[in-house]
Amino acid sequence: MLPLALTMGDPAGIGGELTLRAWAAKSTAPFFALDDPDRLAALAERIGLGVPVRAIASAAETASVFPSALPVLPVPLAAPPTPGAPDPANAPAVIASIERATRLALAGEAGAVVTNPISKAVLYKAGFKHPGHTEFLAELCGVPGREVMMLAAPALRVVPVTVHVSLRDALAALNAGLIADVARTAAAALRRDFGIAAPRLAVAGLNPHAGEQGALGREDAEIVAPAIAALRAEGIDATGPWPPDTMFTEAARARYDAAICMYHDQALIPLKTLDMHHGVNVTLGLPIVRTSPDHGTAFDIAGTGRADATSLIAALRLAGEIVARRAGG
Repeated sequence: MLPLALTMGDPAGIGGELTLRAWAAKSTAPFFALDDPDRLAALAERIGLGVPVRAIASAAETASVFPSALPVLPVPLAAPPTPGAPDPANAPAVIASIERATRLALAGEAGAVVTNPISKAVLYKAGFKHPGHTEFLAELCGVPGREVMMLAAPALRVVPVTVHVSLRDALAALNAGLIADVARTAAAALRRDFGIAAPRLAVAGLNPHAGEQGALGREDAEIVAPAIAALRAEGIDATGPWPPDTMFTEAARARYDAAICMYHDQALIPLKTLDMHHGVNVTLGLPIVRTSPDHGTAFDIAGTGRADATSLIAALRLAGEIVARRAGG
């Protein structure tokens, strides 16, 4: 299997420690980091991790290096990073790490892209024009607008229809066509990447009690229900709209493979509440495999040795599983 490409993330955050701990765990498919090898070596010494770091010239060297050292494809930083103090001067390196990883995946030199957490606010100060990782990756892959976010954990998979926009803008953007398109992408990914032959989708309502037959809003009847009808007419097992306050109970979750949610927090709050540590962000709709941990940069604990790599390890494992499943299919 081709090695996985792991991006730098914000060098002032916990991404470097996560990378070191993920290699030390030796429980994922082989991966290489696109990072500054000197900063990773210094970080390993700072937090007391005995992780040898070795610079490589190409992704192809990963297989021979990974068993004995963390392979790093160098991406030099403009300024020495200070844990917990993000520096916009290093934003170009963060962006370059993502761009190079994506190019390698598109060229068939890396099996997947796994991204460490970035600080969007820091990148914005450096002129970054995209709402986040997901939208940037879609543009790099030549499929802007087709990207769909899934958060996956053992107990729940969620797919928000609208993502990195304000709640007011999310409500304005919702329509039956958009809901159906996102659900179609989710159903196709569940079949191809998760091995679920006949995916079951539970579609959340927008309003309390899914509108209470119009008494609490007409959107569920006029926007959400038509999308579900269109999906069912195509043979997709979609049900709803379900009241958002009851569809995430243990009994309810047993009846579906993924929840299609109307906006960001409606999807992410239940997943992170149920299983923050094992949640993985998966970008659907791309020609490459992309995963990431479901948390942020954690500047407050960066450099302290307290970062938990469980979510990144889960992201690396899931990326490896998807790559293997696609290769076998």
